[in-house]
Amino acid sequence: MLRLTFLGTASSRPTVSRNVPALALKREGRTFLLDCGEGTQRQMMRYGVGFSLGDIFITHLHSDHYLGLAGLLRTMSLQGREEPLRIWAPRGAGEALRTLRDLGGDRLAFEAPVRELDAGEAVEGDGYRLVAFATDHTRASIGYALIEDPRPGRFDVEAALALGVPEGPLFGRLHRGESVELDDGRRIRPADLVGPPRPGRKLIYTGDTRPSPGTVEIARQADLLVHEATFSEDEARRARETGHSTAAGAARVAAEADVRRLVLTHVSARYAERPGRLIEEARAIFPRTELARDGWSVEVRFVDAESGGQAS
Repeated sequence: MLRLTFLGTASSRPTVSRNVPALALKREGRTFLLDCGEGTQRQMMRYGVGFSLGDIFITHLHSDHYLGLAGLLRTMSLQGREEPLRIWAPRGAGEALRTLRDLGGDRLAFEAPVRELDAGEAVEGDGYRLVAFATDHTRASIGYALIEDPRPGRFDVEAALALGVPEGPLFGRLHRGESVELDDGRRIRPADLVGPPRPGRKLIYTGDTRPSPGTVEIARQADLLVHEATFSEDEARRARETGHSTAAGAARVAAEADVRRLVLTHVSARYAERPGRLIEEARAIFPRTELARDGWSVEVRFVDAESGGQAS
């Protein structure tokens, strides 16, 4: 399972229906948090995300993207957390985040090291990596790309049985790429029964950014691009001046990168209650566009699954 839950979809300040940025990403039982705006811990409780995080990834040091960190860490500590929690951020952001982490003078009940990343560096996990990439904002900022390892090809069960391979452990060994020997002395190779490797999934989260070639490159043929869309096209000049994107600009990135799906977030308060203009502008360029709302979850499925990702 690869599921995103949008905890905050507003830009700069909260509105009645939208909190400031935070996105929970759950993969195979492991949960990550991307950005942590003010009040994120309450959004996590409200939408059933839970606090069993292993890593928090901050895109940049504008207050709407990280001020919730102090409250979230205190909440976890008061609940008795003991497991370490890693905090990742762009190069140069470490000092400010350590100050925020230690705010209030209460010692946390767990370790929470802050580590800095340069664009191109990756945090490695079991079967995936989270890659930092450069974005184009008004201060040092990075986005994050979750890129899964390729999966083994499909295993042909019928062909295996026809060759006399008994069901059980030998199936697993062949699928893992090992040759096996049968009781009659025949040697069966994986290439006889296993198809070519299949791609893993790729998910892109931009944080705040103008449309940029770097985003297009990292997002190429991604399963899902989560791109900020602070303004409509009639505010394109203001978007450029403030280091943000319009909905149409995000759609052009998605089209050029040939992604499977685009989700817009980071909506200005002026559109928060009536975001129709944003989605219309984006879909005119890239029809496979959706607009996130607080509490909305979306599952990212494998490209070779029977159907595409489903939202709930």
